[in-house]
Amino acid sequence: MTKLPVRVLFLLWLLPLGGLQAKVQPVPNDALTANERLDKTAAIITQVIQRFHYKKAPLDDAFSERILKRYLDTLDPNHSLFLARDIERFRRWRHHLDDQLRMGRVDAAFEIFRTYRKRVNDRVAYALKLLDKGFDFSKDERFRVDRSESPWPKDRAAMDELWRKRVKNDYLNLRLADKPDAKIRETLRKRYQGLRRRINQFTAEDVFQSFINAYTLSLEPHTGYMSPSLSENFDISMRLSLEGIGAVLRAEDEYTLVQKVIKGGPASASGQLHGGDRIVGVAQGLDGPMEDVVGWRLQDVVDKIRGPKGSVVRLEILPKGETAKRREITLVRNRIKLEEQAAKSYVIDKIPGLGGLKIGVVEVPAFYRDFAAEARGDKAFRSTTRDVRKLLARLHEQGVDGIIVDLRGNGGGSLSEATELTGLFIPQGPVVQVKDAFGKVDVERDPDPAEVYTGPLAVLVDRNSASASEIFAAAIQDYHRGIIIGEPTFGKGTVQTLVDLGRFVLGNDKDLGRLRLTMAQFFRIDGGSTQHRGVVPDILFPTASKSGDHGERALKNALPWSHITPAAYRPEDLHPPLALLRKRSAERIARDQGFKMLMDRQRVLDELDETKEVSLNEAKRRATSKHREKLLKDQRNAFLRSQGIEPLPTDGDRDSDAIDSKREEQEQKAIDRIEIREAARILADEIRFTRAPKDAPRAAEVERIAFPATP
Repeated sequence: MTKLPVRVLFLLWLLPLGGLQAKVQPVPNDALTANERLDKTAAIITQVIQRFHYKKAPLDDAFSERILKRYLDTLDPNHSLFLARDIERFRRWRHHLDDQLRMGRVDAAFEIFRTYRKRVNDRVAYALKLLDKGFDFSKDERFRVDRSESPWPKDRAAMDELWRKRVKNDYLNLRLADKPDAKIRETLRKRYQGLRRRINQFTAEDVFQSFINAYTLSLEPHTGYMSPSLSENFDISMRLSLEGIGAVLRAEDEYTLVQKVIKGGPASASGQLHGGDRIVGVAQGLDGPMEDVVGWRLQDVVDKIRGPKGSVVRLEILPKGETAKRREITLVRNRIKLEEQAAKSYVIDKIPGLGGLKIGVVEVPAFYRDFAAEARGDKAFRSTTRDVRKLLARLHEQGVDGIIVDLRGNGGGSLSEATELTGLFIPQGPVVQVKDAFGKVDVERDPDPAEVYTGPLAVLVDRNSASASEIFAAAIQDYHRGIIIGEPTFGKGTVQTLVDLGRFVLGNDKDLGRLRLTMAQFFRIDGGSTQHRGVVPDILFPTASKSGDHGERALKNALPWSHITPAAYRPEDLHPPLALLRKRSAERIARDQGFKMLMDRQRVLDELDETKEVSLNEAKRRATSKHREKLLKDQRNAFLRSQGIEPLPTDGDRDSDAIDSKREEQEQKAIDRIEIREAARILADEIRFTRAPKDAPRAAEVERIAFPATP
């Protein structure tokens, strides 16, 4: 095999590696077997990974055990379908999967899946019987919602008891949403029957894909296989990626979770869908029936939400941080407005704490570059760097004293744009190092020696700033060019390429799917990686306290942080008084209603994330839910009053049809500005210090002279 080219792909929209396309008819058991094409594909994938993957992990007995565990956890993540005796029987494969993969054999995958399908059918039949019996919600029982670390049930009696509580909990969740009993039974009946139907529609190709991804994900989280049918679906979704509702979705337990809302799309414009919301129902048109999608595969939910421009989709949402209150939103599918994703700027100058200074803000939602226009020879093609260069000139004309580059929620984009954008703020020099699977290190350099902006600078990041955003923030930090503020970033410092597996075979049957392969890793110019740790800000916001459970750090088998030889670069001789800046920022945040609201909301969410068991007593669950909702609403109202925005009604329902969309938009805008306003105050403090006279006192007197009291 020849050496593969490194093609860096930064995708705006995420497609699940394990997403599978549902078929219409049930697939008979005897069709769930390996065949020559699948065996050939397995052998090629194994060879490509062993030769070209960045992580050189031996495919041995120890790795075989990891593959088996990952496959079982993929099929039954909550350990509520397989019996302990099934797991014991499967253990005979634990030291043979490595040998089978090398030989191009995947028999184990199908044997395990056939048992899995039998267990699903059995559990659904039992759950449907339970729905006809009813439940007593006055009993003080508890249900363990997270069984990922629990042993598999030892026998059928233990499994029946587990499922009795599971169905009771499903029923109670809908009762807490004030659904009538008849509607609850109908919803759950359809949910369980849908689970059975989807599992029975899996083809041999689907099973193979699930198993191969158990192999790739045992290596690291960004390598994965796409079958021929999913590859075709991937191409379609990329061609249509700018049409839809404008949201990145991912699977979490049985829910479809909104990971982020894309600026310029219908969801963003509505102000009604937010990161962390869970989509539990999807309906077509203004009056189509709402379809319960809890427990659905992610790709199936995406297929329901996707649709042509101008059509209507209705979503039933379980909002982030709320355990009972559901609401329905209506969206008109549309094309993402690229102009809304472009960099923008504005000036902050009329808030307490700036002392008359004007701070310019440059929002960079993504690192974009119109490669097609560039290839056509269009000299006016759009790019992040070109747009930011114009914005910096405009801010200079407005007389700003300092600039903040806002990278919150920026998931990355073009590597060349990250490099060139950095060059607007530094002299000519290295920006990032890229090490490939063969140990070769390439240094990406700023090609332009001119600095467009040389004044005071800060970069605002959060836990969703990833990839190209981390390259830019890391370079600014390593050059001592500006202050990094916010939360530790996502920590994705690896490079992927798409490999067409058909290139490795002769003959006509070359459609074997594609492999997304991790082939390189980013390193900062100081030698440290952006992988895993991300970029740790110079000044941390308190919302960062739980960010260690987010991003790359939360992914199983993520590549660890590592270090290579630093590049040759010269940092600026700037030493801002970080200890003093942190102290003053902490004092302001402690009395800021916006941060207080964010922290109270984060505590509630952390509490929910850490909950392993819930009560099945209706009165207790309602009391807990009511307490959480009151806490969130009280803090939100306190913040709204501090911003001069009409608070939520004390007894009203925020999610009713009478929502004031303008007030909702005002509220969301105010929330988005909480952190940027504090970042502006931090930069203003830094400016006042650096502008203090050279003969001014530099110890105990510095705070009094350079930092007057802030209201």
